[in-house]
Amino acid sequence: MNRTMMKLVVGTEAMFFLSLIIGFVYMAYNAGFEPHQVEQLNIEKTGIFSVMLVASSFTLMLAENKYKHGKINSLKIWLGITILLGAIFLVGQGNEYANLIHKNITLSGSIFGTSFYALTGFHGLHVFIGLVILSIMLLLVFLGDFNRPNSSAISTVAIYWHFVDIVWVIVFGVVYVLPFFNHFKR
Repeated sequence: MNRTMMKLVVGTEAMFFLSLIIGFVYMAYNAGFEPHQVEQLNIEKTGIFSVMLVASSFTLMLAENKYKHGKINSLKIWLGITILLGAIFLVGQGNEYANLIHKNITLSGSIFGTSFYALTGFHGLHVFIGLVILSIMLLLVFLGDFNRPNSSAISTVAIYWHFVDIVWVIVFGVVYVLPFFNHFKR
């Protein structure tokens, strides 16, 4: 039942993110969108943070696998690494926001800023929510609530976390990679 409910949540969130992505793409091809602002994005640094976020899906899979085999100490380690990788991603996103704001690219300053911060900000919120849930889960593991591998809680949270990672891969492709290649075609 938990997994089914999470799949429904993920389904509704997928529609939400699809709308944000379509909105970003639509705005990118309309008057008022500032292509020079796209050039201010740091694809290299964000690419590194993106790799860390995607790696966190693999560490969560390892945590889930260790839990299924009753290896609670390994579960703690892999959950901790997952949280660390997700937190590093959020810090990277925060640094990029600070750099963009310093360059006067703000939420209300342009169509690019509005669509960029809406899309990436809502994703960041989802990462933050996932980190809170994973942290609570790790605390419960330390308190002994997951000593027997018969709970579906970890695999349920994993559905959400993998979804957040998949969404970022798409967002990174649309916001960072596609404009990067278009820039070199000119």
